Amino acid sequence: MLIGILQTGLAPEALAPTSGDYPDMFARLLEGHGFTFRTYKVLEGALPAHVTDCDGWLITGSRHGVYEDHDWIPPLERFIRDSFAAHVPMVGICFGHQIIAQAMGGKVERYAGGWVVGATDYDFNGTTLTLNAWHRDQVTEAPKGAQVIASNDFCANAALLYDDRALTVQAHPEFRPEFVDGLMKTRGKGVVPDAVMAKAATKLAAPLQDKTMAAQIAAFFKAPRASQTTQV
Repeated sequence: MLIGILQTGLAPEALAPTSGDYPDMFARLLEGHGFTFRTYKVLEGALPAHVTDCDGWLITGSRHGVYEDHDWIPPLERFIRDSFAAHVPMVGICFGHQIIAQAMGGKVERYAGGWVVGATDYDFNGTTLTLNAWHRDQVTEAPKGAQVIASNDFCANAALLYDDRALTVQAHPEFRPEFVDGLMKTRGKGVVPDAVMAKAATKLAAPLQDKTMAAQIAAFFKAPRASQTTQV
């Protein structure tokens, strides 16, 4: 199964040599599930020609806000709506979670409650998954028809399911602890409050359920879709 990675952000230059860029992280996360990957650098204006060019789409995280004025965001939103209409499955992570919500009529804002960084517990319908997080923006109003499948006290819309067409997660299951540590030492300085990063630093060794989340993502991509447009 060919998954198109729609890259909307870049890993910090200082961290990429050891952690890889975002597409590398997702390839590692989903290793062993039988996928192949093709990357499109959306933030540089590269979008697939057709929504059926791949069997599914994965939208990465980004340091940008979905509400910012970038010329690549409106075309990406149109692509999301076209994929949704064609029943080509999409997975969105952090920025990807937010841009799918915005494209489908939801609301994304800079959250008044501030930042969440590092290992964070999420309630997935009664099952607690601990995943790494790195965000201040969040989906404050879910789109009509989206089902909330995970939340916590800080983030009410932490994961959304749009029937068989999109699965989106605010957390970063692809982020390893060493990458979060590196983010705090690079992008976090002067942006994320010191107290938030200090708390995250104490949880760098916390067990993560990233493999559980990866299995859920893989199962979503592989689920049969009788209504999906036939690839040409």
